[in-house]
Amino acid sequence: MTDVETSQDTPRGHEVIQSYLRLLDSSPGVYRMLDEQSRVLYVGKARNLRARVSSYARPTGHSRRIERMISETTSMMFLTTRTETEALLLEQNLIKQLKPKFNVLLRDDKSFPNILVTDHAFPQIKKHRGAKKEKGDYYGPFASAGAVNRVLSQLQKAFLLRNCADSMFETRTRPCLQYQIKRCSGPCVGKISEQEYAAAVADAQRFLSGKSTQVQAVLKTQMEEASEAMEFERAAALRDRIRALTQVQTSQGINPQGVAEADVIALHLENGQACVQVFFIRANQNWGNQDFYPRVGEDVSPAEVMEAFLGQFYDQKDPARLILLSHGIDDEDLMCQALSDKLGRKVDIAVPQRGEKAELVDGAARNARESLARKMSETATQAKLLRGLADAFDLDAPPQRIEVYDNSHIQGTNAVGGMIVAGPEGFMKNQYRKYNIRGDDLTPGDDFGMMKEVLTRRFTRLLKEDPDRSKGLWPDLLLIDGGAGQVSAVDEIMREYDVTDIAMVGVAKGIDRDHGKEEFHRVGQRPFALRHNDPVLYFVQRLRDEAHRWAIGTHRAKRAKAAVANPLDEVPGVGAARKRALLAHFGSAKAVSRANLSDLKAVDGVSEALAERIYAYFHEKG
Repeated sequence: MTDVETSQDTPRGHEVIQSYLRLLDSSPGVYRMLDEQSRVLYVGKARNLRARVSSYARPTGHSRRIERMISETTSMMFLTTRTETEALLLEQNLIKQLKPKFNVLLRDDKSFPNILVTDHAFPQIKKHRGAKKEKGDYYGPFASAGAVNRVLSQLQKAFLLRNCADSMFETRTRPCLQYQIKRCSGPCVGKISEQEYAAAVADAQRFLSGKSTQVQAVLKTQMEEASEAMEFERAAALRDRIRALTQVQTSQGINPQGVAEADVIALHLENGQACVQVFFIRANQNWGNQDFYPRVGEDVSPAEVMEAFLGQFYDQKDPARLILLSHGIDDEDLMCQALSDKLGRKVDIAVPQRGEKAELVDGAARNARESLARKMSETATQAKLLRGLADAFDLDAPPQRIEVYDNSHIQGTNAVGGMIVAGPEGFMKNQYRKYNIRGDDLTPGDDFGMMKEVLTRRFTRLLKEDPDRSKGLWPDLLLIDGGAGQVSAVDEIMREYDVTDIAMVGVAKGIDRDHGKEEFHRVGQRPFALRHNDPVLYFVQRLRDEAHRWAIGTHRAKRAKAAVANPLDEVPGVGAARKRALLAHFGSAKAVSRANLSDLKAVDGVSEALAERIYAYFHEKG
């Protein structure tokens, strides 16, 4: 891979593009178009760089979007690659990293959860999200955490597999509540043999692999045999298993018979906006769907959107063996090759015209059309509310980025700050932030001091990450939960960082702290209120309530973590294995803290030096 040096002291538009042709050959590669401030306008790939760039040098024959892009181009950069597949992968990486304004951009690139059956003598079954680093068998992806949780719940009813962590499993001395409510077979305390548990795990894995009919047939035979032998309790348990498996199947809706594994991807374009629906078909079962709204221009083609979506969507995800599309793409063979190389086995792409596969695509397309209609309706309503917000708070224009702040604590303990973000398309949840309050010099419960710390850290980061405000990270409006005192504290911070051009409003509960009686505070102005039935008031309440939900959820998580913190976690040199050994030997962390030195030395895996360190930690601390 080589980099071709470029010069930026050239004219803009067709002329500058024409000047690069003499530097290029027919190698495959990636090109970038830059504006006069060296911001990347567009990233593209090419089988033949010279031929591709020469097409931009022509003054005619371009769409309005491409003409606008060419007119803003003052320089270009090139990276040659060994193969076109390598160019495709590099292009998608650069698009996700640089977010050029003229590319189709997948804005909500979330990961999807899987079900993991761990590698253990008594495997745990659990939800897993992220890189597949843990040993075990993975099944998925599922479209949402809710879909995974529903399946896990029914599988635990059907097969009685444990969901506890290995550390808990190894230290149990009596069955937990899951055993009592018939959600676990109690392998931790020997209520089931390793062979019987392994058979239940194998049945669960067969079910997750699509062999549900086979599993249910075997269970039915076993139930009848138990009934004939008058083992009515065992027969009832098997009956409950069959019911649980049937419930999983019925909750999954469409379960195609002729499609064992596929990602069904359908696109709907309308008025310069797009929705892409992805359905996950695994083991002949529908494991849910998810919608995406990529950023597109008014004149992009369905093929261009679909190709960009596939490249970016599968950048960090494993594709199915079969990908069914509503619209074909130009470089289908190239995309198949790239995805096959990624997966390590053949991946096919098809645009079905008839049969069950076409019905699956039609269903996904219908969902995409309906989802986009709802999204456009919500966007229009949101735009109206933002205009109303601008009028109510005397803003120059409707805000494009609103940041709302709130704190949460109990008498100053486990204090956290929360920031939520909203804009023309609603809540921007990938922009939410949490702040652990660090100020050692703060008086417990000092809300003013907490807010000042949060805003100080926020503006420090903004000035570092986006000093020229070109990345769209700066807010147009700050909403602060509080009255005149809070507003004054935040204003002090804003003046210190010279960001006084950002509108800031404090939202106070008002009379009797009732919903609907909120007062709004601005620096140097008298407090005011909105009409009780004003839609803008409801909008502000929704923003404030979301900030409160986010902050209090963070606080509760921090408080819960502190509540279950184990003193052994703080002892230097005591890792997970030694902690398990100590707990197994003494029964509790409190018993470890009271143990004498000779008892600590008797624990397997605890050296004399470590025993002295543990003893010193608890006794010097006291």
